Amino acid sequence: MNITMVLSYLGVVVFLTLMPGPDILFVMAQSISQNKKAGIATALGLCTGLIVHISAATLGISAIIYQSAIAFAIVKYAGAMYLLYLAIQSFREKDTDLTGTNDNKSVLNYKSLYKKGILMNILNPKVSLLFLALLPQFVDKSTGNATGQIFILGIITMVQALVIFVGISILSDRLRYFLSHNSFIAKRINMIKGSVLGVIGLQIALSEK
Repeated sequence: MNITMVLSYLGVVVFLTLMPGPDILFVMAQSISQNKKAGIATALGLCTGLIVHISAATLGISAIIYQSAIAFAIVKYAGAMYLLYLAIQSFREKDTDLTGTNDNKSVLNYKSLYKKGILMNILNPKVSLLFLALLPQFVDKSTGNATGQIFILGIITMVQALVIFVGISILSDRLRYFLSHNSFIAKRINMIKGSVLGVIGLQIALSEK
């Protein structure tokens, strides 16, 4: 593969990963409302979910979903409903504060967050469309191995996303420390998280291809 093209692709996906979206906001929300380990567990789940999208793009399944209005709608609404479900869960935890004094759970279930991250990413049709629209533009057709190049670019996407999400988790945990000293925000952080997830879910539900 052309190294210049690979570096150009890396720059584009880093920019897109840093843009406010369901994945990065979900990582931030978990880190702020719980801790950085919760954010990292979520990040690992989200990046594991990317393996499904990478495989789908490599095998051409993403194109099939995009071309089928019914398949696209099923994935889109399933993703939106899942985000709304997570929002409702956050609203139910509205009395939990950042100090953990009102937390009914003694141990955070990182495994559950990991699974949520996987499911959330798989059910986000925008990720499939991103791979479908972006990857072919950075394939060097002169080599004749488009499938292998798409797979490699997909892995690059996954690795850079994990690095960024882990960094966001650490920074968000620092922010959590400062917010914990603001009693008004600290006691309403889960309400804020639920509102963010709800808005994202509605955006996905109302979005077009």
